[in-house]
Amino acid sequence: MSFDLSDEMQMLQATVRKLSQDKIANRAREVDHTGEYPNDFFNAFKDAGLLGLCIPEEYGGSGAGILGLAVAIEEVAKYSNTAALMLLLTRLPTGPMMIAGSKEQKERYLPGIANGTSRASFALSEPQAGSDVMGIRTSASLNKNGNWILNGVKCWMSGVKQADWYTVFAKTQNPSSRSHDSISAFVVERNSKGLSVGRLDKKMGVKGVDTGELILENVEVPSENLIGEVGGFRLAMLGLNSMRPIVAARGIGLAEGALMYATKYLEEREAFGRPLSTQQGLQWEIAKLAVEIEAARLLTYRAATYADEGKFTKEYVPFLSASKYYATELAVKASNIALQMLGAAGYMEDHMTELYYRDAKQLTIVEGSSQIQLGLIAKGVLDRDLWWD
Repeated sequence: MSFDLSDEMQMLQATVRKLSQDKIANRAREVDHTGEYPNDFFNAFKDAGLLGLCIPEEYGGSGAGILGLAVAIEEVAKYSNTAALMLLLTRLPTGPMMIAGSKEQKERYLPGIANGTSRASFALSEPQAGSDVMGIRTSASLNKNGNWILNGVKCWMSGVKQADWYTVFAKTQNPSSRSHDSISAFVVERNSKGLSVGRLDKKMGVKGVDTGELILENVEVPSENLIGEVGGFRLAMLGLNSMRPIVAARGIGLAEGALMYATKYLEEREAFGRPLSTQQGLQWEIAKLAVEIEAARLLTYRAATYADEGKFTKEYVPFLSASKYYATELAVKASNIALQMLGAAGYMEDHMTELYYRDAKQLTIVEGSSQIQLGLIAKGVLDRDLWWD
């Protein structure tokens, strides 16, 4: 058993680390202030070939998989979780297609994501249906031409304004049905008649990538844009399961960035006649966070490896959920402690700690809250998927 990244992954890590230091770090605060979409980040990722990390080579990607994307996101998130989210959006909407899409769908939509000529977004949540996925009411019904007509409102969609196409989940039975075979997934293109972007959210953090509503009013979707088969609730879950380590990587990177920032400050700031970094109490806080970061990384790299092996079905859920739960809760904890280490200075916009603090909280909510992850982990223990004899 080796705990080292392969030579290829180490090269990827070094490349993204330098790119992040050169092109992301000095822009993170400005992006947070303006809230404008950072096209320069996108173009930097495009030029470096990072938009296709998780996309197979046959569709124009590099085939680095979920582990490769997690490694890249960890490096980027040390400086900007907005930039990390941009990379995440190369996998979240494409995941269901890569799992169950047709060859024609993959050939049509995946190369554009890999080469940066198109962007996508993921439409699952609705105003009354966040964690309760079966509560979605967006409907899909067949018309006389054999195409699907979609009606509904999706919300909290990252990248909704920038996307060229969307992976949309809708009820193909009665919208009030809670049967798992009532939900299906569709590719819906931005220029479809009846589709519009609604209200954009005013967010606490992770600004720069717009989050908001997608409105579908009698949108006609060709029958060939159905992803997989009718009755795709399992596809939604498989897609989200495989995303857990990618979200976890955002948490690890943020925790690393916050701790590194605070540590450098403690080395430079003097109090009581010596650098704060010599205070034993502060050293202990640094040590405890460092250990938790390494634990989160081990959980996350294992989960990413499982996902790349196609192990994101029920029996692997507790391991995938553990990575997401632990790493994102750690991001909140680390950003809180880092801010506290700086004292009053950490609360001010003069320092990055308040930005880390605001960005961290999103991670414990998106793509399955911490409470959902705890439920899944507990179910894994009760079902003996996570067991020790």
